[in-house]
Amino acid sequence: MSPTPPTVMTFAATDPSSGAGMQADILALASIGCHPLSVITGITVQDTVGVESVMPLDADWINDQARTILEDVQVAAFKLGLLGSVENVAVIAEIVADYPDIPLLIDPILTSGRGDELSSEEMQAAMCELLFPQATLITPNSLEARRLAYYDEGEEVKHTTLDESAQRLLEMGCEYVLITGTHERSTDVVNSLYGMQVTGVNGLIKAYHWERLLGSYHGSGCTLTSAIAACLAHGLTMEEAVQEAQEYTWQTLKHAFRPGMGQFIPDRFFWAREEDNPNEKAISLQH
Repeated sequence: MSPTPPTVMTFAATDPSSGAGMQADILALASIGCHPLSVITGITVQDTVGVESVMPLDADWINDQARTILEDVQVAAFKLGLLGSVENVAVIAEIVADYPDIPLLIDPILTSGRGDELSSEEMQAAMCELLFPQATLITPNSLEARRLAYYDEGEEVKHTTLDESAQRLLEMGCEYVLITGTHERSTDVVNSLYGMQVTGVNGLIKAYHWERLLGSYHGSGCTLTSAIAACLAHGLTMEEAVQEAQEYTWQTLKHAFRPGMGQFIPDRFFWAREEDNPNEKAISLQH
């Protein structure tokens, strides 16, 4: 019998384009050598251009999906994406609370790449109050970080710094916060990792600089968070996992393709395509 690969349970909605959502999680996790366990939170109507509608699943169905698998399979990490409703947030918070030793990674999706709203103010409040206190890592982009950090202010705080937003998110109970900088006006993309145990300035652990690629990508956030979860499941430390997962994600974007009329889709199996040097691998999980 072959050894069982590390397993990661992902809670997410479907995406028929396989650019984002559950399908993106499965592709990324499998690409990095993990076995994905999929708990569907909702069904979407979307393409590579944008999201038309979301139908959340009933919270009881989510509870049954997850707990049935958790009674059967040992899970190395949880990854959360689009959750669909306040009731779903609440039930998932109850599920993960029963497994406090399993890393919990959250991609707090608020909008689609086109700007379609996917998370109500009530859902944002529920995530901040029920899930973030349990989170090992959350991975908001800079726009999401500002909105979530000041969710209880009644309106978005546009002029706050990312350091200030990260501090507020850490104070909610998150162990680590990785803010991605794709939406910032900078030459490079700067992703910043913060930690609640760090005594340095603003809790900043490290700022990562990446070449800004041309184009708009569908599912880059799902890919990054799933990749970090996969690396943690393989036994890497948080800083090692964040570094490796960013490298992997950048390569998926560099090799992205455009199957439709909208955004590019990251190629999560870029390493398996025929290249000039088919033996070259862009990511190594050996440390």
